[in-house]
Amino acid sequence: MENTLEVPQKQFFILIGRSGSGKGTQAKLLEEYLRGKGHEKVNHITTGGGFREFIVQNTYIAQLAQDANNTGTLQPEFLAVWNWANIFINTLSGDETVILDGAPRKPFELHVLHSAVTFLGYVDPIVIYLDVLESVGRAQLLGRGRDDDKNAETVDRRMTWFDTDVLPTLDAYLHDPRYKVLHINGNQTPEEVHKELIEKLDLVG
Repeated sequence: MENTLEVPQKQFFILIGRSGSGKGTQAKLLEEYLRGKGHEKVNHITTGGGFREFIVQNTYIAQLAQDANNTGTLQPEFLAVWNWANIFINTLSGDETVILDGAPRKPFELHVLHSAVTFLGYVDPIVIYLDVLESVGRAQLLGRGRDDDKNAETVDRRMTWFDTDVLPTLDAYLHDPRYKVLHINGNQTPEEVHKELIEKLDLVG
């Protein structure tokens, strides 16, 4: 009788961290790790990338969203949900492991996202919180050189809405038994952050 390799169960990861915490970098490193562990399909979904594609369109709502983005204002819930839901609808085929980077950002959005996670058949979703000092986040934003990161007031607003909206969302996850939350020290080199993430992931996985 031939031995067959067991295909890993698809998983759903949610990356949370303030702007400049390195979510994109850690998502890519996690994707590489998971592929090495036998996850053939890994879909890294970045909500920021989806918005940047949307706001360049010449429509009324896209222009409003661009204004919000340029001033560091948190996008309204209906656009946030539409963004990742639209990506799910157009890219997922049912057997992918998903790494969601940049959502949810408000407690309301958490509940809508959970309906998608369960509808798509994922169990035991994992939240990865990249905890960085505000000063570290600011330095990273200024260092990456994007146009929407150059204005000090814009960066100030991003740091503020992380504290007022995203941290309460993280707290909701911490008190939700349906989720496992990994608290990662993001004030390290990318390699050290990844190492800590994988060590903690192995403990819960």
